[in-house]
Amino acid sequence: MTGVHEIISLPVGAQPPRARTRSDAGELSLDGRWRFAWSPTALSGKDPADPGDTWDEIQVPAHWQLCGYGAPAYTNLRYPFPIDPPYVPEANPTGEYRRIVRRPPGWDGGRVLLRFDGVDSWFEVWLNGSLVGRGSGSRLTVEFDVTELLTGGDDLLAVRVHQWSFASYVEDQDQWWLSGIFRSVALLHRPAGGIDDVHIVADYDQHTGDGLLRVEARSREPVTVELTELGVRGVAGETIRVASVEPWSAELPRLYRILVATGAETISADIGFRTVRVDGGRLLLNGAPLVFRGVNRHDFDARSGRALTRDVLERDVILMKRHNVNAVRTSHYPPDPYFLELCDRYGLYVMVECDIETQGFSLVDWRGNPSDDPAWGEVYLDRMRRMVERDKNSTSVVMWSLGNEAGWGVNLAANARWTAERDPSRPIHYEPDVECEAVDVYSRMYPTFDELDAIGRHDEAALADPARDGRRRGLPMLMCEYAHAMGNGPGGLADYEAIVDAYPRLAGGFVWEWIDHGLAGDGPDGRRAYRYGGDFGEPVHDGSFVIDGLLFPDRTPSPGLAELAAVIAPVRMRLDGDQLSVRNRWSFSTTEDVGFRWLLVLDGEVVDAGLLDPIVVGPRSECRVALPPAVRRAERDTPAGGELWLTITAATGSARPGIDAGHVLARTQQRRRAAAPPTAAELLPPAPEARPTTVDQRFDHLARPTALGPFAVAQVGLDVWRAPTENDRCPGLGEQVSLETRWRAAGFDRLVDRTVEVRLGDGSVRRVARYGSPGLDSGFDVDYHWTARDDRLRLDVVIERRGEWRLPLPRLGVVLALRCAEPGATELEWLGLGPGESYPDSRSANWYGRHRMTVRDAQVPYVVPQENGNRSDVRRLRLTVPEGGLRIEGVQPFEVAVRPWSTEQLERAQHAAELAEAGLLWVHLAAGVTGLGSASCGPPVRSSGRYRAARVRLGFDFVPEAG
Repeated sequence: MTGVHEIISLPVGAQPPRARTRSDAGELSLDGRWRFAWSPTALSGKDPADPGDTWDEIQVPAHWQLCGYGAPAYTNLRYPFPIDPPYVPEANPTGEYRRIVRRPPGWDGGRVLLRFDGVDSWFEVWLNGSLVGRGSGSRLTVEFDVTELLTGGDDLLAVRVHQWSFASYVEDQDQWWLSGIFRSVALLHRPAGGIDDVHIVADYDQHTGDGLLRVEARSREPVTVELTELGVRGVAGETIRVASVEPWSAELPRLYRILVATGAETISADIGFRTVRVDGGRLLLNGAPLVFRGVNRHDFDARSGRALTRDVLERDVILMKRHNVNAVRTSHYPPDPYFLELCDRYGLYVMVECDIETQGFSLVDWRGNPSDDPAWGEVYLDRMRRMVERDKNSTSVVMWSLGNEAGWGVNLAANARWTAERDPSRPIHYEPDVECEAVDVYSRMYPTFDELDAIGRHDEAALADPARDGRRRGLPMLMCEYAHAMGNGPGGLADYEAIVDAYPRLAGGFVWEWIDHGLAGDGPDGRRAYRYGGDFGEPVHDGSFVIDGLLFPDRTPSPGLAELAAVIAPVRMRLDGDQLSVRNRWSFSTTEDVGFRWLLVLDGEVVDAGLLDPIVVGPRSECRVALPPAVRRAERDTPAGGELWLTITAATGSARPGIDAGHVLARTQQRRRAAAPPTAAELLPPAPEARPTTVDQRFDHLARPTALGPFAVAQVGLDVWRAPTENDRCPGLGEQVSLETRWRAAGFDRLVDRTVEVRLGDGSVRRVARYGSPGLDSGFDVDYHWTARDDRLRLDVVIERRGEWRLPLPRLGVVLALRCAEPGATELEWLGLGPGESYPDSRSANWYGRHRMTVRDAQVPYVVPQENGNRSDVRRLRLTVPEGGLRIEGVQPFEVAVRPWSTEQLERAQHAAELAEAGLLWVHLAAGVTGLGSASCGPPVRSSGRYRAARVRLGFDFVPEAG
């Protein structure tokens, strides 16, 4: 039997969509505690006239699955029910909501509207037992007129929400399936003679510096327009030229307060003058190139799902600004409307996306896809209209997106035609329109580097239709999704940015995605754990594919976000001898308010510093300046010996929206003096001590030292394997087999060793070992040579591949397991790149210096444990515990990772909270490591980031230090 929620239909009883406004008319929030009852099926058995006095209470807004009713489920593209549109299972969880409302005094006359900003997925509304209407479109506002149903006393508001409905087929959006009233609910007073809708268009003429203002209003009364700051007074319906306005951009988000009024109502709006257009194959804002250095953002919080507070929304915007992000794609639906207010105010370009995705139909070859079924046409157009009408006055919205991964068809084409006619001021985007039939920009997801380069050169693969091919080649191109940030990664951000920089056609892109969707829970020992697909027992799920953000679930920035911030920095600097090149990548701002500072760093310690004279570079310009004499004097005065580096930082001179004064935008470094190269004697194993030494007191029967400083030695061995990253586990574009699969096939995860030879001498021991894997004849030959001299032990290692294979290695070096009472509390200090982790294709965020933290703090808490915490170009390493310290000095720069757990523990754990310290400190010293890539959904590690050495020689001095 067909339920009403399975009938393809528009919202019933809904008001025409209109702009979100800030009005002096009355508004009563209905957020708070509601009565609630839950049913596992659509037949809840509840009467809309039942006030629910004995029911539970639930917070609105919220998802009921996060309040103890039912359970969350995650899928990427698979529908968690049979594909049989528009029908859904009878097992259809349903929530019944009840609340008493009272019409506020002073609301006599006019109308009263009931507004829902977000209900997932389909709902019915009653007032005092009478049906008000029905709604769908989970992330879209719907309003109902309840004027005639309000009594002036206590009125019973009843809402029934079904988790599954016909609408679920067009909301398959790679996120948790969560239900309920999750955005705000309010009563609105619409006074007689008020303004039912307003459309504000504020264009900017870059040739004259003038603004063009036009306000269209829907009202029965005359409507006036006032912009006091600019001396503008007029009426709705006329176009007003406003002289000498300051244009709006994400760099300089200048807003003006405009008042639109009748005698009964005043609407205020903060508007910016700006013009977006496609011209000459480029995307332009106010006549200047518009390049998105953006992110894809779902509404998400680890505890509340998509029910976000204003504080959380503002925190996201501020974090974006502080990490040089200038754009947001609201994947894959319109956001909470307050988010757009914040983007207007702080300065972010926004691509608002329609609440449409049907990717699950791709698994059945797009059969029955609603996008190409005329029966769904009105539903599609209604969703587009509700988005455009609500957000049409948002200055930050510079592009409309028809939706995401919904295939192609007549309904999307119709949406594009309607949008182009309704709002010609903004370009239209839709990535699956690969032939650019209805869009204004060419869009790609996860292009390879070669593909992106070809598109930048207008040399992409041709379309069959020459006319369409010619049109597409003339359009700007953007990446609506790229650099999949799942787990440790993404690698290759700098390579992407270099290609975008090289070609005017390329308008940048949006990294996937902003935040890990890990739902908070309790792990072992009461530690917080974050859960992903399958953790709630759901039979259909897509595992950890929802853990793919630049922020961890608690909104802590990941190393990937730090890398992105460095790569997309608005100021770029390069040192060349005594010349500093400064490139201003802003389109509208000069560097007048940027302060440049120099620091001389000797072996990681700042020995001198100062300010550079102001360097003023115009937008999209570059200049070269000579380093001041003070730098060269300081360099001459620095004592000889050691490694000398010059660091230049660029920082904000004064506060900007979301950014404090003194915030470092960018830095560059140059090695001014190399450390003295190791002597031949240092490169070779040192001779044994002249004095007699009892060998067995220093080394065990396996030729390992028994102690290094305050640490007893539990293990010394070859280090090749790493706990696979999420990117290691996937083949990536253009490859058939993942790195993890290839590495396991080569046996890197199960190497066993055999001692070939042990030689003992006074103060030295040498062990030659052969490593291989069961069933394979390839492996490694390793020569360990320990020598005692003075106050230190020296380890020289030669590692040589054995066998015919060219496979890149996860890493290549040695690992030591040191006994330690509290490994995570060990103080870690190193001279090299830091402070964050670094890999061959992800190191732009780090700089050479001396860095300090605990071993525990050096771990990166990826929700799914995996390889992490590597530090590159390290010269010295110090480990300190209360009993003393151990200094490790490399004969050559090396890679290091120090962990309170083993690689095997890291690999076995499914959640970070499962990792437990076990009295061992694991020190990984490597000649090289393989990079990260973004193969989880994109290209794999480039060849330049794959470590392939066939033979390496490493040398380390281990020096005990007193406590």
